[in-house]
Amino acid sequence: MGWQVKFDGFPTMQGIAVVYPHTSNWDFPVMLMMKWAYGIPVMFWGKDSLFKWPLIGSWMRWLGGIPVKRTVAGGVVGQAVKIFEEHKQAGRYLWLGLSPEGTRKRIPGWRSGFYLTASKAKVPLCIVTLDYAKREISAVDFMDLSGDQKQDMAQIEAICQGVKGLHPELASPIQLIDPKISRQDLVVK
Repeated sequence: MGWQVKFDGFPTMQGIAVVYPHTSNWDFPVMLMMKWAYGIPVMFWGKDSLFKWPLIGSWMRWLGGIPVKRTVAGGVVGQAVKIFEEHKQAGRYLWLGLSPEGTRKRIPGWRSGFYLTASKAKVPLCIVTLDYAKREISAVDFMDLSGDQKQDMAQIEAICQGVKGLHPELASPIQLIDPKISRQDLVVK
C-alpha cells in the first residue's frame, strides 16, 4: 500500500476513532486498507442514502457501515449512545470510526456528534490522522473527554498539527461548530 501505519491496538472494548482530515474520496479506501491489513473490527457511520440500494447497502454493512440519518436532530447521537450501552452490557467490542467534518468540503469546523456521543456514552476517543504528505496513518493518540470543549478541542488540534490531507485546502478547522447550523449553510465558499 506504500503507507506507514502507527497502531498498537485499542485500550478499551468501546470507543470512537475520529479520522482527520477528510478531504478526498480516497480517504475511505485508504482507511479500509488499514482496517483490513490490521484486522481492526471498526464500524463507521455513513449517510443513510449510501445504504438504500440493496446491493450497495449490503456491501456497506459488510464493510462495517451503520446508516445514519443526518437530518434528525439529536437522533444520531441518541442512537449511537444506545448502541454503545448495548455493547458495554453484552461485553461486545465496538469502535466507531468517523469523520467529524462529515463531508470532504471545507466547512467552518467539526460537527459535534462525535463529541456528544463520546461524552454521553463515556467512551474514549482515538485521534486518527491521515497524512498524505508523509503517507502515514497514525492511531496512537487516545483521550477521555474532560467536558471542557475548548480544552479538549485544543488537545485534538495539537495532535493533528501539521497533518496534510490529499487536498489540504479542504481541511476544516479543528473547532466545534454550532449544531443548529444546517448542513447546507456549512460549506465555506
